[in-house]
Amino acid sequence: MRWIIRFGVGLAVVVLLGLGLLAMVPADRVAAAVSEKFESMTGRALALQGDVRPRLWPSLGVTTGPVSIANADWATSEAPLFRAESLTVDINLGALLGGEVKILGLTADQPQIDLERAGDGRENWILLPDETGSVTTGSVPAAASAFTLDAGQITNGSIRFNDRQSDRVIALEAVDARLSIPDYSGMFTLAATGRSGGSLVTLDLTGGVYSAFAAGRVVPLTANLTTGGSKLAFDGRGGFAPLVAEGTLAADLSDLPALGALLGAGLDQPAAGFGKDSLALSGQVTLDGDGAAILRGVVIEADGNRLTGDLNLRPGDARPKILGQLTAGPIRVGTGPQGDMGGGAAGGMQADGWPDGMIDVSALGSVDAEIELAAPSLDLGVLKLGETRALFTLDRARAVTQIRQMAGYGGQIGGEFVVNGRGGLSVGGKLSFTGIDMQSLLADLAGYDRLVSTGNLELQFLGVGNSVAAIMQGLRGEGALELGQGELRGLDIAGMLRTLDPGFVGEGQKTIFDGLAGTFTIADGTLSNRDLKLVAPYLTASGEGEVGLGNRTLDYRLRPTALSAEDGTGGVMVPLLITGPWAEPRFRLDLEGIAREKMELEAKAVEERAREAAKAAEAAAKAELEARLRDELGVVAGEDETLGDAARRGAEQVLEEEARKLLEDILGGD
Repeated sequence: MRWIIRFGVGLAVVVLLGLGLLAMVPADRVAAAVSEKFESMTGRALALQGDVRPRLWPSLGVTTGPVSIANADWATSEAPLFRAESLTVDINLGALLGGEVKILGLTADQPQIDLERAGDGRENWILLPDETGSVTTGSVPAAASAFTLDAGQITNGSIRFNDRQSDRVIALEAVDARLSIPDYSGMFTLAATGRSGGSLVTLDLTGGVYSAFAAGRVVPLTANLTTGGSKLAFDGRGGFAPLVAEGTLAADLSDLPALGALLGAGLDQPAAGFGKDSLALSGQVTLDGDGAAILRGVVIEADGNRLTGDLNLRPGDARPKILGQLTAGPIRVGTGPQGDMGGGAAGGMQADGWPDGMIDVSALGSVDAEIELAAPSLDLGVLKLGETRALFTLDRARAVTQIRQMAGYGGQIGGEFVVNGRGGLSVGGKLSFTGIDMQSLLADLAGYDRLVSTGNLELQFLGVGNSVAAIMQGLRGEGALELGQGELRGLDIAGMLRTLDPGFVGEGQKTIFDGLAGTFTIADGTLSNRDLKLVAPYLTASGEGEVGLGNRTLDYRLRPTALSAEDGTGGVMVPLLITGPWAEPRFRLDLEGIAREKMELEAKAVEERAREAAKAAEAAAKAELEARLRDELGVVAGEDETLGDAARRGAEQVLEEEARKLLEDILGGD
């Protein structure tokens, strides 16, 4: 707005100084004179098309045809810096005769304003040249002649700001604005409306000491901005060269997409608990002139959650970064049955499947963050946690929550949890649960409340997909479970073994155990276990099988063995098959399996007996052969010598002896 005022004042002064001659001078010469004087004052070419028409009544003034101001020579846009269908200036004649410039009206009709900031910080709206004729970025303008402005107006205009430093483009259409400077050394007001991304934008600004503000100094300021459903109010002090401010800020951020459109940044509506229905921020704000915002004593209210603390917002090459420390009251970010994460309500044992609604995490790419959070309780919908201290970091749409302290379900939880929104969605983590009430945990996670015990769980997992269903279908990882004394409700394994009746299921049935442990792996949404061990007062059991986490199915084989009440030794063993969907699991004693195992054992016994008989026959034959070798050949097999080798050795000895005797007979005959 500063350069518009300077342009209008300069134009008015240049025109009105020679107003007495205008009636005798052709309009094109007047336009040329005005353009020449304007360029000498601002360093930019001014083009006036059509007639420059002076007016003496009812007020002294001038009206132009289409007018434009050249853009900076380094600007990427081919459009001029300023263009309007017409410009009208009205001056108070009596004040002018007394040596004072009192502008009654300055009106630009359908102006098109094209603003640009270069990557090196140069700004195309800085109009005053320095001594070398080059534009000095961010310099404070020289003092202007004192003037007043009753009403400076823009009607049906458009403003476009291309900030190449941040790669953001801000665009406003249908802009109507009114600026009033009744006293050059006093207060000024600006009221403006426009549209950004289809949302109505309004601005009401009041400042003190206009002459100081125009010179780039800090003055008292109050401002109220609305865009869509968002509202921002500031009360304090501020200046624009550079942009600095200090004061109180109250912001209703219920419509982040509208605010993002105004700022040239893509902001999406947050998820439930983070500001989906209501989001407000207040505190003391300081803008340091380098693009950073410092918030002290900040209060954030998001969907009923309240956080207090300090925040710093720093500009970045790709996106701003938030640093801070926040202390919260009880936090609730859980969702209902159609929520993003699913749980006891959305994905319980009785549900048909996991929620398949798309999870939108695009908001993760809006900013980077590093925030320390402390809260007395944390309700995530899926999990309900106690006192929590965590470090939340967000870098290029990848959010990591490092758990420093977290109480929950009677125990402690540690590790980290990751939500990665880079090129889709993936979730993962490495978590440890120590001394956890498994009944409460499983009830919240899966709506399953029949395992009553306290124990430890180690879990490492990774899931990829844009819905809970997709994530669960492709889940992979590993873990280990170890439980102390407890009971499994709805199933009496000992009763099944005593009666060989699989009907010991349902309400009132239970299996009490002293301990349970096992490890598992997860691949393609299926949990596999091969080493489950259960120890109970009257039985032991081992187990193996699969749990379809994605398909919500069971295919598990438990091998319980009843123990003698007298000496605790093993007795009846009947495999128990648990199959079917989570919602309606089926329990069946595997009697066929027992028969099959018995037949397999008998077959193995027969095979073993046959092997033993064969070994005995082989030993007998070997003994007989050894006896014949000894009796007939007088040969005894050595310790490491086979019978065949011993027989060959014996035969060789007999042949040698016979040959010796034959040779002696021949020689003796001579």
